[in-house]
Amino acid sequence: MAIKSYEDLVVYQESYKLALEMHQICSRLPKEERYELIPQIRRATISIPANIAEGYGRRNSEKEFKHFLRNAMGSTNEVKVYIDMIHDLGYVNRHTHDQLKERYESVNKQMYRLIQRWTKYETE
Repeated sequence: MAIKSYEDLVVYQESYKLALEMHQICSRLPKEERYELIPQIRRATISIPANIAEGYGRRNSEKEFKHFLRNAMGSTNEVKVYIDMIHDLGYVNRHTHDQLKERYESVNKQMYRLIQRWTKYETE
C-alpha cells in the first residue's frame, strides 16, 4: 500500500492518539503542576506526531525524514520519564502507568523500524 500522507503512517496515528490521551491526563493533574510538569508533558507528547508529520513533509530527503523520526524518538523517551514521574508522584495508578509506558515503547519501536526500512521511493 502506498503511503500518501503522514496520516497513513500507523506510528503517526498511534502517537497522535497518545498525545490526546496525555493531554486529558494532564487536565486532571493538580493545579500546582500547571507551570512545570503539565507544559513539559504536553510539549513532549505533541512533539512526537508533529515531528513525524514534519519529517514526512521532507521525505524527499531520506536523511531529513529520518532525522525528524529520531527527534520524535527522543520525545518518546522524554514522555516515558514523565509517565514514571506522574506515577511516582501518585497522579496515575500502576495500571495506567504500565499501559502508557508499553504504548510509548511500541511507538518507539515502530519509529525505529520505520527508520531502518524507509527509502524515499516508498511514496512514489
